[in-house]
Amino acid sequence: MFDTQRLRETVLAAWTASPARFREDANAEEDFALGGYRDRLVVELAQNAADAALRAGVPGRLRLTLCDGVLLAANTGAPLDETGVEGLSTLRVSGKKGEAGTAGRFGVGFAAVVSVSDEPSIFSRETGGVRWSREETSALVAARPELAAELTGRDGHVPLLRLPFGEDLDKDLGEDLDEDAVPVPEGFDTLVRLPLRDQAAEEAVRRMLEEAGPALPLAMPALEAIEIEVDGGSRTISAEGWHVVTESGAFTPEQVAELFADRPTEERARPYWQVRWAVGGRPGDVPRVVHAPTPSDEPLDLPALLIATFPLTTDRRHVAPGPLTDFLVARVAETYVRLLQELPRTPALLDLVPGLMGKGQLDAEIRREIIRLLPDTPLLPGISFPPDFSGETLPGNQARAVAGSQDFLDEIADMVPGLLPAGWASRHPGLTTLGVRRVELADVVDMLSGEAVQDKEPSWWRSLYEVLPADDLEAIGAIPVPLADGRLVRGPRGTLVLSAALDSFGVSPLDPALLAPLGLRIVHPDAAHPLLLRLGAAEATPRTVLEDPLTHAAVTESLESADPEPVAQAVLALVDAAGLTAGEAPWLAELALRGADGELYPAGDLLLAEGSLAGLIDQDVPFGVAAPDLVEKYGSRVLAAAGVLDGFAVVNDADVLLDPAECDHDLDLEEEWLEAVLDLLPELDVPPVAREFTAVRDLEYVADWPSALALLSRPPLRAALLPLRVLVAGETVEVPSYTAWWLSRHPVLDGRRPTSLRLPSGDPLLFGLYGDAPEGIDEAALTMIGVRSSLEELLASHGGPEELLDLLADPSAEVDRAQLRALWIALAGVDPARVRPPQTVRAVLKGSIVVADAEEGPVVVEAPDLLTLVEYRPLVLAPFDLAEALSEVLDLPLVGEVVTGAVTSSGVDRPVPAEVRSLLPSAPLSYVEHDRLLVDGTPVPWRFFEGKVHASGVEGLARGLAWAAGQWGDRLAVAALLRDPGRVPLLLAEADLDPVKSL
Repeated sequence: MFDTQRLRETVLAAWTASPARFREDANAEEDFALGGYRDRLVVELAQNAADAALRAGVPGRLRLTLCDGVLLAANTGAPLDETGVEGLSTLRVSGKKGEAGTAGRFGVGFAAVVSVSDEPSIFSRETGGVRWSREETSALVAARPELAAELTGRDGHVPLLRLPFGEDLDKDLGEDLDEDAVPVPEGFDTLVRLPLRDQAAEEAVRRMLEEAGPALPLAMPALEAIEIEVDGGSRTISAEGWHVVTESGAFTPEQVAELFADRPTEERARPYWQVRWAVGGRPGDVPRVVHAPTPSDEPLDLPALLIATFPLTTDRRHVAPGPLTDFLVARVAETYVRLLQELPRTPALLDLVPGLMGKGQLDAEIRREIIRLLPDTPLLPGISFPPDFSGETLPGNQARAVAGSQDFLDEIADMVPGLLPAGWASRHPGLTTLGVRRVELADVVDMLSGEAVQDKEPSWWRSLYEVLPADDLEAIGAIPVPLADGRLVRGPRGTLVLSAALDSFGVSPLDPALLAPLGLRIVHPDAAHPLLLRLGAAEATPRTVLEDPLTHAAVTESLESADPEPVAQAVLALVDAAGLTAGEAPWLAELALRGADGELYPAGDLLLAEGSLAGLIDQDVPFGVAAPDLVEKYGSRVLAAAGVLDGFAVVNDADVLLDPAECDHDLDLEEEWLEAVLDLLPELDVPPVAREFTAVRDLEYVADWPSALALLSRPPLRAALLPLRVLVAGETVEVPSYTAWWLSRHPVLDGRRPTSLRLPSGDPLLFGLYGDAPEGIDEAALTMIGVRSSLEELLASHGGPEELLDLLADPSAEVDRAQLRALWIALAGVDPARVRPPQTVRAVLKGSIVVADAEEGPVVVEAPDLLTLVEYRPLVLAPFDLAEALSEVLDLPLVGEVVTGAVTSSGVDRPVPAEVRSLLPSAPLSYVEHDRLLVDGTPVPWRFFEGKVHASGVEGLARGLAWAAGQWGDRLAVAALLRDPGRVPLLLAEADLDPVKSL
């Protein structure tokens, strides 16, 4: 039986002697219950249970049961004793002073029960119980006059925990106690019973029980398990599955004096410290706050639980700053680092590496201290170590992380000291905090170019290519490659990977020994791997070997070589195996080959003795003949593909810039052709481009042109005659090809230039101006090389109108009058800007066709009534409506520009006969009749002058009226009508029979 009466009387006496003491105790209990401990009921009950188990040295168990508005807390461990009762009934005086490892330190935690219950009680199986009552405490206080006034205004709030009551109102607990009346559940030693004040209190307790988690047994390791029973359902909380690291120690007197100078006396009596970190469980299992050892309001945004004996402020919610806290922050950081060292060495460890930014001042201080320690702490598993390192784990500042598979990392481990296993090369910020250097793949590739790999076998390199990360080809583009000749080159680009060999003439064209004279970079067969092809290596087929720049260089330099035979053998074997055709690789024409005379020639300067070209050209030309043994060994097809001339050699090129500085294919008169082409195109800042360029070379050496033209007019050489398509300012324009242009300028058709001839089936209007082209040659081919086909095409061509005028000016050309008129009509439709005015002109003089000098006064006749005035001049005669246009083309005057044409005689106005108006409805009503009509003093038959018809005689009148009426073609009919008016009906009937004119 506890002496609770003595305690009550002592407290009541103190209150009576000093009512202020009563108010102080009441306020303090209310502050703790409603403030710092308002939501810590479960934590405080667990804390008391843990301390009881620790004192008894037994496994701690706590059962929390909520049922019918009562919370029961049963625990194992030391029973309630007199000291405990006294501690529970006092404020700020703990009965656990001097005990190391206890959770309770301040003597106020039990005040949490006041927030939910007015009748708390504790009962131990061995020692009995004690209870508290708000109602009874209020009654005892009210009975004392000195204190009665203090109750006013407090709404019944009294310091109920200061006045304990015996469980059976001071009846002895001993043999008289009925065993069945013991309220402690079987297997437990003590029971706390809390009748809950109201529904709000019950809901608060229910919430606290739901929130209870592993933090309780982790913070109080004396508790092995906490059982929670709510309304018949139950669950058990334990620290199972959590990894816990604990550090503790005792303060020396000197440390106490230094670190506790600003702490209360009660705390100095507990010169111990403890730090515990725990990781495990699921996110949200424990609150992200510092536990000291119960939860505080100090945020800790780390994925671990921290329990430490931090000094707290009076509200027991926050850590108090000061030297003791600074000391413990250092211990907290050291213990956290130890925790990391004890965890498995997997990349998941990085999630526990803190960042610099914290959620509060204490969190930030802890993080800074941890971050300071981490880079020097051996935490990481290495697959390679620095030369002077003797440990089994690496500190972050000596570790290197490389992305890639474990097989890849194993291959490069001896070249990258401090290398971490696969999975450690993520972008996780924890790597940076640890001081790990992330080595990019490109940097690893650079390391592989050092002396450490010079002695690696080619097979090792293939193994490396097999595991090399290939998702970033740019990063590994410089990976070293061992060559068949023993060299180690940087980067696969420009190397060749041997493919299956193809036999030719008993040897393999891809035999490294055969290809050695070409200086190629052939990958060692033991190192060949498909990755090299992805990185720019070429598969060494005969064709790709030929296209290799080093092969090009070897061909170019072969004439300068002391012994070009090995290069020739390699190249010819490749040409045969690749199946090349003549002209497909024009650069091969520079290959040095032996001629029949034993001298070396470029392949393009050699002829096949039996080839078609050999029979076409002059004997006195700068060509050699291929050595017979070369022809016998390789055959004419291979030699022709290598550039030896069988037939005409063809130059093929693409995207040719038509600029004198760029366009050079070593063709005869190529510069003149280019100048002629550029004259056809507008001047632009950017030169035109020919997408495809094809030309036949060596035309200047041909002697047998009939045979040569037969070859040139048939495929494949015919393609060289087609117009060249040129890109000019975004548009495609056709211009003469080089081959067609060259042929058009040389006497290749029976000793005559093609432009001086016309097709045998050509336009009759060109007869007499051009000779006939030879028959038996494809006419389309003749047209492409300049042979004329029609007047329309001639005038549409560049320089065509001027060519026609020059031919007309040739006195030897035979042109009849009808042909000449048709030619003038066609020329009238030409844009004058395209024509240079001729110096001599073919015209009509007094009925004869003549060639007159332009300065001798030829004129263009625009009206028939002026002919008489200029009959002494050479006349250009065409339909009058074309006269003005023809005048501009020829730059010759019209007749009206050289004569006045004024009527200088007098006449009499006469009416136009009515019969004439029936034939000429638009004829004027009258005319001027002259006995002798003079114009500029010259007698003429008629003149239409100043809107009036002047005439002398029937013939003149008929012409004048037909001209004025705009029916010049009816002039003869009008004359007949004027002579015999009786014939009018017949003439009108004939007119009705005229064909319908198009509108």
